[in-house]
Amino acid sequence: MSIDVPSKGTEPADETGTATDPVSDPGTTSLWSSLRPLVLRLHFYAGVLIAPLLLVAAVTGLLYSLSFQAEKFAYSHELQVPAGDRYVPLSTQVEAARKAHPEGTVTAVWPSYEEGATTRVLMTTPEVEEGDSLAVFVNPYTAEIRGELTDSFGALPLRAWLSGLHSNLHLGEFGRNYSEMAASWLWVVALGGLLLWLGRRRRTKRELILPERGATGRRKTLTRHGAIGLWAVTGLVILSATGLTWSKYAGENIDALQTQLGGATPSVSAELEPGGGEGGGHAGHGGGGGAAHQGPDVGIDKAVEAAAAKGVEGEISVALPAEGSGYVIKETDKQFPVHLDSVAVDPADGRVMDELRFADYPLLAKLTRFGIDVHMGRLFGLANQLALAALALALILLIVWGYRMWWLRRPTKDRKLGVGRPMPRGAWRKLPVTALLPIAAVTALVGWLVPLLGISLLVFLVVDMALGAVAKARSRA
Repeated sequence: MSIDVPSKGTEPADETGTATDPVSDPGTTSLWSSLRPLVLRLHFYAGVLIAPLLLVAAVTGLLYSLSFQAEKFAYSHELQVPAGDRYVPLSTQVEAARKAHPEGTVTAVWPSYEEGATTRVLMTTPEVEEGDSLAVFVNPYTAEIRGELTDSFGALPLRAWLSGLHSNLHLGEFGRNYSEMAASWLWVVALGGLLLWLGRRRRTKRELILPERGATGRRKTLTRHGAIGLWAVTGLVILSATGLTWSKYAGENIDALQTQLGGATPSVSAELEPGGGEGGGHAGHGGGGGAAHQGPDVGIDKAVEAAAAKGVEGEISVALPAEGSGYVIKETDKQFPVHLDSVAVDPADGRVMDELRFADYPLLAKLTRFGIDVHMGRLFGLANQLALAALALALILLIVWGYRMWWLRRPTKDRKLGVGRPMPRGAWRKLPVTALLPIAAVTALVGWLVPLLGISLLVFLVVDMALGAVAKARSRA
């Protein structure tokens, strides 16, 4: 992310970007020597203009990465109980939740999967907003109600609030544009900074991976910025790519492309055969989307036993049958190695109607699952969350150091311009046609796939051309 741009007469020769920064000598002609000014200018503008969005995303992402452990502490009473000798039947636990909230409709159950963990019974109630659930926590050893909290796709209020802050600043659909813009530019800034850092001439190999010893002023900041960026670049690109997968505009394009390539995420079929139960014909997944199942029902205990006989056990979720659909029982252990098999059980006789193994997912669907869980701090548990926190801190430092370099480059004599200048315009004209055309084609393709990146880049170009025209007219005058 290094904002390493030349400035006439303001710095020593080894920091102007012309004497020692490039690998090649100034007099030689190479693709990189032609491409470098363009990368510098793009990196400069992206670093200055997009960095505030990246800073917000980094700070909120840091808070979210710590929310998993904070959630365990804040809701320990609801989540944990003293371990007992034996569990009461799951149906008894569900019935206790129903009695505590007779106005609600049970849609799913997360049975206790380890000693001391409560069972989470999810319900829809008039007080809970659409899309969320009321989570009733039940002691699995006594069926005692431990408390109730709002559940948002598995996240309790603290983590759900921080997740919303990170994804949309609690501004709804409009707020999603901020996070998508940040994710769209993060990989561009990160890879551009990597190219600039690798293209610098240095005295020792150590200076590639560690800050330069004895450096002062802007050079000290630059070497810190570049070395930390080198260590963080892989993680930042992964965060950018995975963040785009569920963004609004780029996410839709990625989903469509993934589907065309045969990589859509499959799902187990819970639809009952015509005549099975009552009111068949509605293809649901037992998630509460339709009316409650009215036909014969073997009960949740038998359904869980049938799933366990197929190897679907441990950390699971049980979606209760809705009209026309059966039980859907899924493994929910997303820590590597993941356990995400699922089965559908006929409520009439406890027969397994369909089963889906994670091993049978298409490769792209597996990679998408892994990527999302890495981004959300689930795949490797605490280690994953600590790595996210470290990346967020690194990005915050990179942004602060980048702005510091921009400030240190400001002219000290010419007070009309109070900040550092970008690379002069027209760098793209120095590129050979054999390089310019492929770059233009790739840029257009990426701009279509990631619309906010393409639109903002186009705006940058138009504004920059307008400013150039104004400057040219003034110079003629």
